[in-house]
Amino acid sequence: MQPETPATTRTDRVAVVVNTASRRGARVLPVVERALRGVADEVSVRPVHGGLELMEALAVSLDDEPDLLVAGGGDGTIGCAAEMVAHTPTRLGVLPLGTANDFARTLEIPSGLVEAVDTLVTGKVVDVDLGRVDGRAYLNVASVGLSVAVTQRLTPRLKRRLGRFAYPAATLAAYRSHRPFAARLELADGTELELTDLMQVAVGNGRHYGGGLTVAPHASIDDHLLDVYAVEQGRLRDHVSVARLLRTGHLVDHERVHHVTARRLRLVTDEPLPVNLDGEVAATTPATFEVDRNALHVVVPARSRAARLDGRGSP
Repeated sequence: MQPETPATTRTDRVAVVVNTASRRGARVLPVVERALRGVADEVSVRPVHGGLELMEALAVSLDDEPDLLVAGGGDGTIGCAAEMVAHTPTRLGVLPLGTANDFARTLEIPSGLVEAVDTLVTGKVVDVDLGRVDGRAYLNVASVGLSVAVTQRLTPRLKRRLGRFAYPAATLAAYRSHRPFAARLELADGTELELTDLMQVAVGNGRHYGGGLTVAPHASIDDHLLDVYAVEQGRLRDHVSVARLLRTGHLVDHERVHHVTARRLRLVTDEPLPVNLDGEVAATTPATFEVDRNALHVVVPARSRAARLDGRGSP
């Protein structure tokens, strides 16, 4: 059981980096600054507009060795911050300002701005895992297949126009042009799974992805395991039932879904395929996936049920 370490104390140095290009970034700045200045003596705030500016602001903020780094934006922004604070004493605070906000959903961080800011002050600190693909970190899910085409169609313009409906719209468009592929899963214990006629292979670290879809019913972000599932192409009726089970969290029960858990695995495909890490294409198969245990100290709501399996700082 995780000890309930306070999120913020009076002597803390706090750095805030908010992506104001995200849907609600500009509105949250004065709210979070006011709340944190009420409980911490030293607070720095840096608004950014994504890309290189984001990386520079995070680097400058961490040069000051803050006790708490608050990252505001979508899963991409949070992922950049997470990779930079991994295995350091700095705690990570999350302001979910994007479209999907799957990392925040896994940790039960509220989507409302006022409630999310309040969590930074009244919450607790827990340890969670990261996933890695060839060394590159991800928070939620890394995948090959249909999801890559979805990512390519999920443009900023589509997100602005459709909001939370952007994901299903992009998925439908990607499905129409998808071609099945073959893959081999090489597990750390020597087991090999040869699979054909696949629509997607996904390797989950957290519980949610794709704007609220559930990886597996018992997936946890602190169990030191990756949930791996491979979905066969199948027929149209299979896809309908797969989509339904994704919503309920029971995808692994479908007859066309192969599910295993692993701490480390290598994915080899019949031809090199791009790998999507939390919405960004950042690797290519063959690729090695592994869990990075207790990589982050994250602030979550005091009543959050996330990250209860392992103790703070456990090896």
